[in-house]
Amino acid sequence: MWRIAETSRITVADFYEAGRESLELDWEANADQAVGREITEVALNRPGLALAGFLRYFAYRRIQVLGLAEMTYMGSLRPDERQQRYRILRNVPAVVLSRGRHMPVYVRKTAGELGIPVMRTRLVTGHFMNAGTVLLQNLSSPRIRVAGTMIEINGMGVLLEGEPGIGKSEIALALIKRGHSLVADDTTILTRDSTGTIQASAVEITREHMEIRGLGIIHVPRLFGVSSIRGAMRLDLIIRMRKPTAEEDDIDRTGLDTATRNVLGVEIPLVTVPVAAGRDLTNVVEVAALNARLKQMGHDAARELDERLKMVLSRKESSS
Repeated sequence: MWRIAETSRITVADFYEAGRESLELDWEANADQAVGREITEVALNRPGLALAGFLRYFAYRRIQVLGLAEMTYMGSLRPDERQQRYRILRNVPAVVLSRGRHMPVYVRKTAGELGIPVMRTRLVTGHFMNAGTVLLQNLSSPRIRVAGTMIEINGMGVLLEGEPGIGKSEIALALIKRGHSLVADDTTILTRDSTGTIQASAVEITREHMEIRGLGIIHVPRLFGVSSIRGAMRLDLIIRMRKPTAEEDDIDRTGLDTATRNVLGVEIPLVTVPVAAGRDLTNVVEVAALNARLKQMGHDAARELDERLKMVLSRKESSS
């Protein structure tokens, strides 16, 4: 079941958790104020002009970054004027100090009075501005929550979908035993990132866990090692599993009729696999992923065979 796209609401706490490692963030002050503090503009801002007194176009809805230029300028002012200038940041979501700098006393005092969350990054200002903007765009990207199990197979992200009890988790478990990796079981979150790629990840509360009928809940990395889990993966292929019906006319037997599904504006290849007793669906899913990878590289076996047959038939017609 595909649910309606969710509207992303980003708080300062979300930004910190998502960028704690990649942006090398640490809390400097007022971390308790970050949980409910919402970021309404997905960009970063250097408030040099605002600190100098020009407030007409001050982007106060953005996270403010204080780099070498801003801190040097503030240091050149009188102590009472520093605090007055810093108070213009009272309505911003948060402040980040770059280059690993700690807050001066006047910043700490004013930030405490105004309740502004303050972070510190060890990155240089320009690098942080670029990486932080990309992170915010990804956090605010459109996303949907779908019923399905996501697996990484030799670098290909494959989403298994089908009615409950059809065997998605069992196939995923067999693939994990073969050395492939689990991304999400039962429920998968799909997000379109800033590059237009669909990324798949697990719901946080169920991450690294699987439900196997008859066994219950298992913790995948403890059973199969840390390499059996992927935090996120690009979605390359959707495999729809369904029980066979009396008429199989809609099942493609040649591979020439390629199907796709629109996921957040991106067309993703779709393969329908009938589930029947005796079929080794683990092998079928694994080969489907490998075949999709070949197609990405420009090798379509079905079309190549079709062209070869057409060539042979044309030669026979011309010789007769």
